[in-house]
Amino acid sequence: MIKKILFLFTLLLLPSLVSAQTPEKNNSVNDQVFKAQVISILEERIINREDGSKAIQQNLLLRGLEKEWTNKEIEHRGISDIDMASANTYKAGDKVIINELINVDGSTDYFIIDFVRSSFLYWLALIFAATIIIIGKMKGVKSLISLILSFFIIIKFIIPNIINGHSPLVIGVIGSLIILGIMIYITDGWNIKSHISVVSVFFSLLATFILSWIFTGLTRLTGMVQEESVYLLGLNNGSVDFKGLLLAGILIGTIGVLDDVIVGQVELVGQIRKANPQLTNKQVYKSAFEVGNTHLGAIVNTLFLTYAGASLPLLLLFYFNPTGTASFAQVINNEMIATEIVRTLVGSIGVALSIPISTYLATIWLKDKKLI
Repeated sequence: MIKKILFLFTLLLLPSLVSAQTPEKNNSVNDQVFKAQVISILEERIINREDGSKAIQQNLLLRGLEKEWTNKEIEHRGISDIDMASANTYKAGDKVIINELINVDGSTDYFIIDFVRSSFLYWLALIFAATIIIIGKMKGVKSLISLILSFFIIIKFIIPNIINGHSPLVIGVIGSLIILGIMIYITDGWNIKSHISVVSVFFSLLATFILSWIFTGLTRLTGMVQEESVYLLGLNNGSVDFKGLLLAGILIGTIGVLDDVIVGQVELVGQIRKANPQLTNKQVYKSAFEVGNTHLGAIVNTLFLTYAGASLPLLLLFYFNPTGTASFAQVINNEMIATEIVRTLVGSIGVALSIPISTYLATIWLKDKKLI
């Protein structure tokens, strides 16, 4: 019990000790953003674009919902000669986020930034937590705790240190190992199975890191193809290591899958040992490995479909290439596509390697029935 407390305390304290102070934010901009509700549509206009599509522009009457704008009526003038392709269409009752802009001449304009989505996200999170707890019971509670602490590590340790100029790769590796410990030890407890799982994930993650480092170099991936990278160019005088950021993202994204596969394999070996203690190491390994191979197919497909789903808009863009039909070679040579290919294949290789690694370690170390 003491080991558990000390270990968890160290995990929680480490981000505070290692992380530098996050630069203070300028609240002057945030003070001009507030929530409001659409009261009525004052005017609406439909415009026809050159490509044949249509767009709706609206002038709206809104009522402030917070801060000094509470119950204040505000007019949003959305009808203009400028076609905002990303503009939303609103109806009475919609809650929106407003940005107040004070002009040089002292006049004030109000612009709608987006819908207010947070309340629905909170409800979804509540349903998610309730589902996990009802189905998983105590195991589900532990899973939620590990999820919250993992998120805490990302927000309070990984992101602040990258912002403050530390190597994204180094910080990503350290953060990944901390998250790894949290996920396994909180969910499964302090025991030999958890120790085996941690060691197995470490070696699998090491293999993933080596492969991702080699192939991001060979394929000349810069890590700057994502749209968000543009907003990070000026951070710390342009010193952000985008390639390291890409590698860190690959490692963090692989951890969850590795945890699932490896913990399952270790538990499987333990159950086989418990069911038939007379089996030799070779027989135990073979039985567990065959089950792991079945699991591997599903996991690899999950990884592929996850990344393919995230890249679907980009794939559609290439398919409907307005300049002509792009060949397969041209498509995969695009850095955005190549990045997702490297991410998927490297992650899949790491998962595949984790099965023999974890199965072998568990077979060797889970011999004593008292440890199972």
